[in-house]
Amino acid sequence: MKIVVPVPRALTQRAPSVFIVILTLFSLAAVSVARAQTWPERPVKLLVPFAAGGNIDVTGRLMAARLSETLGQQFIVENRVGGGGIIATEAVARAPADGYTLLWASTNVIAIVPATTKVPYDPVKDFAPVSALGASPQVLLVNSKVPAKTVPEFVAYAKSQPAPLAYGGGGGPGSASNLIMALFLHRADLKMTSVAYRGTAPALTDLLAGHIPTTFVPISEAHAQATNPSMRMLAVSSGKRSPRLPDVPSIAETYPGYHAVSWTGMLAPAGTPKAIVDKIAAEMVRAVNDPKFAEQLRNSGIEPLAEGPEKFAAMIASEIPIWAEAVKIAGVKLP
Repeated sequence: MKIVVPVPRALTQRAPSVFIVILTLFSLAAVSVARAQTWPERPVKLLVPFAAGGNIDVTGRLMAARLSETLGQQFIVENRVGGGGIIATEAVARAPADGYTLLWASTNVIAIVPATTKVPYDPVKDFAPVSALGASPQVLLVNSKVPAKTVPEFVAYAKSQPAPLAYGGGGGPGSASNLIMALFLHRADLKMTSVAYRGTAPALTDLLAGHIPTTFVPISEAHAQATNPSMRMLAVSSGKRSPRLPDVPSIAETYPGYHAVSWTGMLAPAGTPKAIVDKIAAEMVRAVNDPKFAEQLRNSGIEPLAEGPEKFAAMIASEIPIWAEAVKIAGVKLP
């Protein structure tokens, strides 16, 4: 006896459309893979939101040169300055998602500036994370006349003073060094007075001269003064000790969970084909794992991070609330 199982009419009517959708998805995936296989077919533009010569620009050019070599097309660095990095960042967010316009991103444009003012881009939704390149911790320094040799001793010393100590505020209220100090003071329950400088270099000069007792500076600047008898390194701002200064404790050893570092990495416009993102990321990770390239980064004060898209996305998601908290604690508001 032949048994016939009836198929609902609605299902038979929907089947062709479902099939078309599935076929379309497979076709789009095939096109994406094919595009990645031939990409890049022309020069790629890498927008750097800051002026030439700075640390972010230097690392961007290092990576651009490396990618030009390994991918067979020129990666052209364009310094598009303005708005504290907003102009270049928005330009990439609005660029075609074809892999030919990329952003050399940093903590500043993705985590700090959006926490201080309204920006014309969403730091998460408008970008596809490619890979982090590295992180730059800062070092808590004191003038050698300050008797403290450890973080707990410094906190006790500062609290014992009749008036709040002054500290070098780096590049001003919204700078990374100033915000890192704000987080530290909050954790230590300390009150100190910020002295604004045009960057960390002049703050370091004043610390060495004894005009201010303490400041945070990038690890490269601290390392260059490691043997200077006029200052002492108390701790690094990363969650663990830096391989570059293995004898210097992390602040997290006194205040568990403390972690505040500046980072750099590459972002593409949201919607950039995953195959292209993965292709760039693979080359970046390969570069960071190259001892010679990694040494170039360390010489620029960057601790290498071999992180692909997923880990970089997770890192960004974890960093945004840290800097938002720092901005709130410091009371920073920009127009």
